[in-house]
Amino acid sequence: MVQFLLTGARRKFHRTTIRLACVILLLVTASAAKVKIRRVTPEAEVRPADLLLEGGRKLTWERSFASEREVRNKPGFWGKLVNVIAGEPDFKRMVSPYSIAVDSKGRAIITDPGAVGVHVFDFAAHKYKFLQRRYKDKDAMLKPQCVAVDAQDNIYVTDSEAGKIFVFDADGKYRRVIGSIKGGEGYFKRPTGIAIDSEAHRIYVTDTLRNQVFVLDLNDGQILQKIGKSGTGEVQFNFPTEVLLRDQTLAVVDAMNFRVQFLDRSGAFRSAIGKLGDSSGDMFRPKGIAVDSEGHYYVVDAFYSVVQVFDGEGRLLYYFGGRGTGAGHFQLPAGLFIDREDRVFVVDAYNQRVQVFRYTGITRQAKGGQP
Repeated sequence: MVQFLLTGARRKFHRTTIRLACVILLLVTASAAKVKIRRVTPEAEVRPADLLLEGGRKLTWERSFASEREVRNKPGFWGKLVNVIAGEPDFKRMVSPYSIAVDSKGRAIITDPGAVGVHVFDFAAHKYKFLQRRYKDKDAMLKPQCVAVDAQDNIYVTDSEAGKIFVFDADGKYRRVIGSIKGGEGYFKRPTGIAIDSEAHRIYVTDTLRNQVFVLDLNDGQILQKIGKSGTGEVQFNFPTEVLLRDQTLAVVDAMNFRVQFLDRSGAFRSAIGKLGDSSGDMFRPKGIAVDSEGHYYVVDAFYSVVQVFDGEGRLLYYFGGRGTGAGHFQLPAGLFIDREDRVFVVDAYNQRVQVFRYTGITRQAKGGQP
């Protein structure tokens, strides 16, 4: 069997040649028959009902996305014709998505350890990029875990296997690595969650195996402080996996203590929510964490396949999701992000997609915001 690999310029040349051949074919057969292009319509998702909440608030499911195909412009006539003859292009898909951040331009940035890279979906511009350093001799990215962006939309990715933090600029170009030491290994044992404080020039990183939160200088990557130690008490951690910074509060997902701890920026304990159990408000496998415009904290529980929502005092308000493959359901959800418009992005890892909801709160209703 002879196999032709069409990549780069060869693929472009091949598709251009086919387009010219199609023109000739049309001219020859125009009087005999019309060219019919088969339209493939994806199966429509059954849209779940809005979740109606106290005080006129609500949570609305908007959409899900899983591949590069969904961000690209729909092909025109010639594009469809070429696809019929040559086959559709290979679109990049999520394999094992884990963490998500959304930058100031609305681009969704998703780490994918299974694909060994980072997806960048720009729906406004109909563009897609895949960031990777898999085959580099120096500072290869091996297992991208969590992601955050700074005020300039630079992208920071923790690598739980390499023990480093990779930094890309807003265009997706690799800029530097934080935590690389002599011999090629990384300083961190297993860096996971990451949060950026652009104003104070700080990076907060959970090191899961060290049971600590590291505070780094944003400019040079120097370690400024280490917060916490192993244990079950206040400011003690058992496999911390995520970190979130909001105003003066640092929220740390203390995974194997089945809780979220809230600290101030210096690392002093403030409060905690969650405990091991199967009742509402309990946690078994907490993952991603985010906060909406009204100060409600959203916590993913991968085991129960739900997102639980707490107020600032730690009281459970409601939860949504449930195990399944349909719209509004999850299987092993992981990452979570809430943007400035209160769109809630949930990484539905085992279903290989991201689901998007919109929270409509009292503040947004007062401003005339639409879901």
